[in-house]
Amino acid sequence: MSQDSNNHNDGNGQSPSQEEGASTKGMSNRLTNYGDADFSLFLRKAFIKGMGYTDDALSRPVIGIANTYSGYNACHGNVPGLVESVKRGVMLAGGLPVDFPTITLHESFAYPTSMYLRNLMALDTEEMIRAQPMDAVVLIGGCDKTVPAQLMAAASAGIPTVQVVTGPMLAGSHRGTRVGACTDCRRYWASYRGTDIDEAEINEVNDKLVPTVGTCSVMGTASTMACLAETLGIMLPNSATAPAVYADRQRIAEQSGAQAVQLAKAGVTPEQILTPKAFENALRVLLSLGGSTNGLIHLTAIAGRLGIDIDLEAFDRMSQETPVLVDLKPSGEGYMEDLHRAGGLPTLLRELAPLLHLDAMTVNGRTLGENIDAAVHLIDQKVVWPRDKPVYAQGGIAVLRGNLAPASAIIKQSAASPELMTHRGRAVVFTGLEDLAERIDDPDLDVRADDILVLQNIGPKGAPGMPEAGYIPIPKKLAAQGVKDMVRISDGRMSGTAAGTIVLHVSPESAEGGPLGLVCDGDIISLDVRNNHLSLEVDDTELETRRQAFQPETSSEPLLGYRRLFMEQILQAEEGCDFRACRPVSTCKVPRP
Repeated sequence: MSQDSNNHNDGNGQSPSQEEGASTKGMSNRLTNYGDADFSLFLRKAFIKGMGYTDDALSRPVIGIANTYSGYNACHGNVPGLVESVKRGVMLAGGLPVDFPTITLHESFAYPTSMYLRNLMALDTEEMIRAQPMDAVVLIGGCDKTVPAQLMAAASAGIPTVQVVTGPMLAGSHRGTRVGACTDCRRYWASYRGTDIDEAEINEVNDKLVPTVGTCSVMGTASTMACLAETLGIMLPNSATAPAVYADRQRIAEQSGAQAVQLAKAGVTPEQILTPKAFENALRVLLSLGGSTNGLIHLTAIAGRLGIDIDLEAFDRMSQETPVLVDLKPSGEGYMEDLHRAGGLPTLLRELAPLLHLDAMTVNGRTLGENIDAAVHLIDQKVVWPRDKPVYAQGGIAVLRGNLAPASAIIKQSAASPELMTHRGRAVVFTGLEDLAERIDDPDLDVRADDILVLQNIGPKGAPGMPEAGYIPIPKKLAAQGVKDMVRISDGRMSGTAAGTIVLHVSPESAEGGPLGLVCDGDIISLDVRNNHLSLEVDDTELETRRQAFQPETSSEPLLGYRRLFMEQILQAEEGCDFRACRPVSTCKVPRP
């Protein structure tokens, strides 16, 4: 890719003309196999002309637009407008835009969990990119699993790609207090469970938490992935934070359409952007955002599609030198619209610049460093803190190991209670989601505030789909006593909008015979985040006896279709929970020493 910024869209609506390169094939790209290529093109053009296209239009570079609108998906409520804006940008740059539908996922409207379907969306998107004629593609997504699925697909499909996110919703207001999904959803629900607020107020809150379309207004998974996509360079600079309902979001979409045409002509593919340096930058930003723990799984999956492994030990070393600088919920106090007003992601990137690979290339033809230099610099903003006065001194995520998590586990330390970061307690074990639902609020449950709640069988295979159930609710009888946090451990995930002293992604998972599945009520567990340690204080002989007696839970449902594919192919958390068949042989590890 040329580094001359005068030959590329600079993200400000400039789309200089450029001679069409040999890489653009338009409607002759990926012809249907009839045994006669000329006939294939003749037939294709005949059918698409039925939609009113002229030969002039069909001679242009074709830019596909992945349309993820759904009546179930409020996070994507602005997608129709974004599609039209992308089309406008494509046509202004001399291309032919063609939108096409793909699977769309919303966190609250996917059974059993959206993570179970993320890989299906990635496969769908990848194969639709491969199957249809397009010289480049613009991927429009927003809700938690959609952007990871799209980037996984782009990494595998290998055609020029620009990511566009739908943007965050605006914050709402409840009785004079700013609120937003979904950190405040959890906070008010905990208050309701603890009888601090009544049913009338919880119903009132329910009307205020999501005041507009768009993704969660805090630094949850959707906002995290938007920021990581911009950091990776696969999205235009300063495009991660604009709220869904702002005109900025429409302009970004138009500019992205124009840039897709330039990428098609230059033949710039995702592997030229999604390099080891780009992933190291993204991991650094994930830590400094106080971002979602899910971001680590998704980055691992995207990198894995390119033969790049995430080295968790090196990531943890990176965490120790990378402070949390963004003051947004759940690690801080603000909302995404505040970060946008503070200059967006470039404000954080500028503060982190000494720790980043500034020579990493991005989709607008400039390096990350050049994009940072070109961004507006707001000196008096209050959202991104200076490195010498951080929100949290170390990175948002710590990696744990020990006999309870031989492969790894993680904790979002920036959202945990400091007094629980070193803790030793008695295990109170739930064998699965049904057991949790049946017993967590039982008045006779043998549980104390200093106990450790353990939830088994919610990993990639165990649930299946690794649901966001790691945010185990405080038992109601303890919540009523004012208990706000406890150490909680599972092989599942938690929402990026959640906070608490919660150990996640324990691997190997319970359903694979991992040690977590061998924990019994009353066992003593020791957590030491400072020393990255998670241990079960049961001797090896007893553990081996339990292992010999272990019988994994089996489902009475027939193992057919996608479920069979999922159970046979799913990898563990440290490998991104992707399908084994989708990952090539690894070529390198990041972060590098």
